[in-house]
Amino acid sequence: MDYINAFWIGGLICAIVQILMDRTKLMPGRIMVLLVCSGAVLGALGIYEPFLKFAGAGASVPLLGFGNVLWKGVKEAIDQDGFIGIFMGGFTASAVGISGALILGYLASLMFNPKMKN
Repeated sequence: MDYINAFWIGGLICAIVQILMDRTKLMPGRIMVLLVCSGAVLGALGIYEPFLKFAGAGASVPLLGFGNVLWKGVKEAIDQDGFIGIFMGGFTASAVGISGALILGYLASLMFNPKMKN
């Protein structure tokens, strides 16, 4: 059942984003920022954690999950370091994921030799 919940929740998030792209004049960058900010706000309100437990990877993989990770990092850093944690927390919480994406993307580009479109 965990796989089914992850599949339909992740699909629902993707469908909502696709509707936003098709029916509004919002650019993809703005929609991505909206998703990250929504994840952070839902995490701050305490709504995202129960949602994450229900949906699993369907909620943690999209950009909503990235916003929630940023919020958790900022919250922990504020508890440890005070005001300066606002600036440090997001970097420390998301560093592993961003570093992994960069390194794996670079390795994939070495293996598959991408070319620019003309």
